[in-house]
Parts: sequence; structure tokens; C-alpha cells
Amino acid sequence: MDRSRKQLHLNLFLMSTGHHEASWRHPKASPQHAADFGYYARMAKLAEQAKMDAVFLADKYRLNIMTKYRVIPQLEAFTMLSALAAATERIGLVVTASTTYNDPYHIARKLASLDHISGGRAAWNIVTSTGDATARNFGQARHLPHTLRYERAHEFVEAAIRLWNGWAEDALRLDQEAGIYADMSRIQAADYEGKHVSVAGPLNLPRSPQGVPVLVQAGSSEDGRAFAARWAEVVFTAQPGIGEAAAFYADLKGRMSAYGRRPDHMKILPGCIPFVGDTEAEAKEKEKEQELNELSVSEYGLTNLSALLQTDLSGCPLDGPLPYERLPAPEQVQGQQSRFRLYTELARKENLSIRQLIIRTAGGRGHFTVAGTAVQIADTMQRWLEEQAADGFNLMPPLLPSGLEDFVHKVIPELQNRGIYRTDYSGSTLREHLGLKTESVIPQVYS
Repeated sequence: MDRSRKQLHLNLFLMSTGHHEASWRHPKASPQHAADFGYYARMAKLAEQAKMDAVFLADKYRLNIMTKYRVIPQLEAFTMLSALAAATERIGLVVTASTTYNDPYHIARKLASLDHISGGRAAWNIVTSTGDATARNFGQARHLPHTLRYERAHEFVEAAIRLWNGWAEDALRLDQEAGIYADMSRIQAADYEGKHVSVAGPLNLPRSPQGVPVLVQAGSSEDGRAFAARWAEVVFTAQPGIGEAAAFYADLKGRMSAYGRRPDHMKILPGCIPFVGDTEAEAKEKEKEQELNELSVSEYGLTNLSALLQTDLSGCPLDGPLPYERLPAPEQVQGQQSRFRLYTELARKENLSIRQLIIRTAGGRGHFTVAGTAVQIADTMQRWLEEQAADGFNLMPPLLPSGLEDFVHKVIPELQNRGIYRTDYSGSTLREHLGLKTESVIPQVYS
């Protein structure tokens, strides 16, 4: 690895049969293994063989009403990644957990446990969740408004960091002769009292290998960007092209100085849907993008699009435009504001019909899609890296496991040959993989 060159970071975003909505219908898919741990373990081991930074696991607290048309059920994230920690040795483990439907002590303890179990490979993808259906699963009638969710999230993360730092590095005495296990003067209560959350602490678990698990965030709304600028060490974002990605990159890293943080305290990893072929035509045709698009069920896409845009589109002509006059203003959206803007701007910019918008977003929900040979895909990734549009990518193979296998065996060697991607791990913790230290976020709690 050429350490003088900027290095590309790669995570693998695991999702049942793949990120294309019709992936489960493909002859190479194995939808019967959607709840089979061994299936995911094999992919995690392959990602580790490819020296990726981490595997990323999303999580939702409800069953999608469109499960009729897609493999959506998944194993609980903490349980899955704890098992993967035992099945792997070096790759990081990014778990998604909501600040809206959990409490700080509960999540801080689980993440500290995962960090201990994995030897320092844990990360937390911080989300605020979406939808009233989720709220009802937790005894609440309505989901919290967007701004209140982020207010709670700020407090939640600060409380969690105080809990993790409650045990000093030298708190354990382990003096068997004297009978003293821990120095209680080196264990401090969190004593956090906020408007939305409060916690006494300390944790009933010693300091974990990383101290603070890596903090990951995926929201790109105005509230999401403000949250990321203050807390996030890794940002997962949906950007459809290099121009939008570069603007997002500059904006977000430019906000960090307000919190005493440097741009290198954060890695920005846009989602990337790679269709890899031996030729460009193959990548776009047989067993690739075109074939998967042809397997899509329009009712599934239409229902999902209606939910995202918070407008019932069922009576609209599929080959007509979006009913822009009926759509809410972006700031009024109580779900995914950034994704709402992405979809509507994409439809306006390219004059897409409803059907075309569904097809365009079937593979990755608005994330960047690239189809081509290993050289072409490596060229694209290198350009995004060098033009400050990304520090790397959250890989979202459209079809699993074959899409991952194609990427690992064809694209990874090309990136390594260019000296922009590691040939081996240089550390054992996720922070070491990413080149991050806890100082990148801790000052926000104790300043």
C-alpha cells in the first residue's frame, strides 16, 4: 500500500439478497437464507478477505407492509453482529440503533459489549427512525416530529459518550493479593440530565478496547448535517453523482470547525451500487442491471414511493409526471427529508415519469449506481476520492452474494494495484482501520 496516496475506505452494506428491490427473484439469489446466519457469515468473511473496513447492518423496528413483494425480514442487528464478531477477526461491525426508541444506558452497554466481544471493532450507526408504524410498536401513537427527534439524538449521544468514558483506562486494579478489582475513584457517574433523556450511570462494564465505538450517521437533511458535523466520524449518504457528492462533502466538512473538529475527524462514504461485468455491455445487461429492473414489481415501487413522498400516487398515471403540486414542502416531511429532496430533484432534473423514477431508484433508492468493467469502476471510485467527493464508499451490491464476489475478485485487485486501497490490515480495531482517534468526537462532550 502506498501510504503517500490518499486511501479509499470500503464498507459492505449487508442486505438479504441484495439492494435491488427485485434481487430475491433472480435465479442466483437465495431468499430462503434471509434469516440464515451462515449466509451472512460467509459474506462477512469474504469482505474481510478483501480487507474492507467494516460490514454495515441496517435495522428497522417494524415489518414493511410490502413484504409481500420483497425479502425484508432480517435478524436483529446486535444479535447478528455479536455472532459475526466470533466468526471474523479484523473487520469492523457497524450496528444500527435508534435514539428515538431506546435509552442511552441500554445502547451504551450493548455497544460496549460488542466492542469487548469483537476486540475493538464496534461502530454505531445512529438513526432517529421513521414512521408512525414504528411508533406504534413502542406504545406511541405518533412518531416524533423531525426536529424533536434530532434534539433527542444530540442528548442521547452525549449521554452515551459520558457512560463509555465513565471507566478510566486505569480503573481496573486487578490486585488479587489485596482483593481490589477496581479503583472506584477512577469510575465516574455520567450524571446526565437533558430535556429528553437522563441517565445516572456509570456503566456496569469496564472500558472497552476503543473506549468509544466509532460513531456513524446517515441523515443528510439540514438537521442531519448539523448532527453529523458535531458527532459523526463516518457519514453514510445517498448522492446520485459526483457533483452532488462533492458539494455535500465540502458543505459537511466545512461545518465541523464550528465544533472544534478537523475535516480528517470524519470519513464520508456515499452508498455505491456496483454492477461489475467483463465488458460494459455485460454489466448493464444479462444478469445485471437490466435483468434486475425487469424483475421489479411496480406495485412495490409505487407504494414505497408514495410513502417516501408522503403522497398517495396510486391514482396517478405511471407514465405521467409526479404530481408536484400535491407534494409537501421538503421541510414539512416528517420522514426522510434528504431522500425526499433527492427523489424530487432527480425527477425534475431528468423529467422522469413515475414509472421511470421507480426504475431509476429500484437498485439503490437514489444511491450512486455504476455499471462497467473492473477498470471503469476503479476509475470512477478513484476520481471520487481524488476530487474530494468521497473518502470511500458503502458498497451496496445489487445482488448478493454474487455481486459481492464480482467486486471482491475483480475490482479490489484493481484498486490495490493503483496503491489507493490496502492489501492488508495495519491494525486490529475499526478506529485503526479508519485512522480515527477518540479525540475526533470526545471534545464535544467535555468542552
